[in-house]
Amino acid sequence: MAIRDVKPTRSELIELKKKTKLAESGHKLLKMKRDGLILEFFELLNKAKNVRSELDDAYGVASEKIGFAKSVEGDVAIRSIAFALKDVPQIKLESKNIMGVVVPKIESSQVRKSLCERGYGILGTSSCLDEAVEAYETFVEKIIVAAEIETAIKKLLDDIEQTKRRVNALEFKVIPELSEAERFIELRLEEMERENTFRLKRIKA
Repeated sequence: MAIRDVKPTRSELIELKKKTKLAESGHKLLKMKRDGLILEFFELLNKAKNVRSELDDAYGVASEKIGFAKSVEGDVAIRSIAFALKDVPQIKLESKNIMGVVVPKIESSQVRKSLCERGYGILGTSSCLDEAVEAYETFVEKIIVAAEIETAIKKLLDDIEQTKRRVNALEFKVIPELSEAERFIELRLEEMERENTFRLKRIKA
């Protein structure tokens, strides 16, 4: 179809301008969201580095303590004491919102216990066992914190990628195409007005 056969109207131009403005507004909001998510991501990433370091340290301490306890109490005694544990840690999974991204929030209880709550006899065991149990309780707490932060990081990263794709689609495809269509309609309307003016002059002549 030739360009001269296209006869747009003013209402079509107004509608197109509204769509362009809406796309530009959406693009601005998505860029703000993307930038905000990136800041949150790097903040969590710094926390994750610290937690990962603390987790490695806690694992090292727990391994050292349990090794010493085994050498004192014996491997069989340690295993039997482990089975004496009555209450296992309780994990409650909730969620929180970070700039529209739902990330997990892990609440834990009964991880750290008193001597009486651990389920084994105090009199028949040495203090090195208590130290090993306490070290593993700390290790489990670090695991829970690390799991929460690293899962949140993954979810944020996924949403950042999706938001970046939407920003790029609006910036490099949708908005340019709308702007081009808008310019075309404006030029065509101007041309139609000139044709009508020329036609009226000929009729008057």
